[in-house]
Amino acid sequence: MTTRQSRPRALLPVIAMFALPVAIWPMMTAPAHALIVFDPSNYSQNVLTAARSLQQITNQITSLQNQAQMLINQGRNLASLPLSSLQQMQQSVQRTQQLLGQAQNIAFDVQQVDKAFQQQYGDVSLSASDKQLVTDARSRWQNTVGGLQDAMRVQAGVVGNIESGRAQMSALVGASQSATGALQATQAGNQLLALQGQQLADLTAVIAANGRAQALSEAERAAAVDQGREQRRRFLAPGSGYQAGDVRMFNR
Repeated sequence: MTTRQSRPRALLPVIAMFALPVAIWPMMTAPAHALIVFDPSNYSQNVLTAARSLQQITNQITSLQNQAQMLINQGRNLASLPLSSLQQMQQSVQRTQQLLGQAQNIAFDVQQVDKAFQQQYGDVSLSASDKQLVTDARSRWQNTVGGLQDAMRVQAGVVGNIESGRAQMSALVGASQSATGALQATQAGNQLLALQGQQLADLTAVIAANGRAQALSEAERAAAVDQGREQRRRFLAPGSGYQAGDVRMFNR
C-alpha cells in the first residue's frame, strides 16, 4: 500500500516539468503586434503635439478671416458714391453765365466799358448840337434802364437756382450719412463743397449785376450834370438878340 501511493507523488515533478513548456508555448508563439503596451509619457507628448497643431490651424483660420474682412473694408472704402450732382450744378452755372452774357448795350467786357464811357459818358463836346445832346442823354438813359433790367433778370435766375440747390443739398447730405466707405463720404463732401461754390458763383453774379446797374445809374447822373452845365451855358450865352422884321399875317 505504501509503495503504490508514493509512486504518483514521485511523478508529480516530472509531469509539472513537461506541462510548463506546453503552457508557455502559446505565449511564445503569439505575434508581436498582438501585444498592447501603454506608454504614458509618449501619450502625453502626442496629445500636446495635437493640441499645438489644432491651435495653429485655429490661428490660420482667424488670420484668413481677418484678411477677408480687410478686403471687404477696402472694397467699401473704394466704392464710388452712386449719386452725382455735378451736371445739375454745371447747368445752374451756365444759366447764370448766359444771363450775364445777355447784358444790354454795355456788356461785362473791359474794352466795351472803356469805349462806351469815352463815347457816351465823357466830357460833353462844346461843338455838339442840341439834338446830339438829347440823343446822347437818351442813350445813357437806355443803358441805365437796361442795366437795371439785367440785374433783375440775374436775380430771378439765381432765385430759381435756390430750389434746385436745396434738393441737391438734401440728396448729398443723405448720401453722406449713408456712405459705406471713406471714398463715398469724401465724394459726398466734395459735391457739397461744389454746391457751395455754385451758390457763391450765383451770389457773385448778383453782386456784379447790381453793381453794373448802380454804376450805370451814377454815370448817367454825372453825365447829365455835365450836359446840363453845357446847356445852361448855351442858354445864357449872349446872342444876336431880337431883330425887327416884316411879318405877314392872314396871307395878306
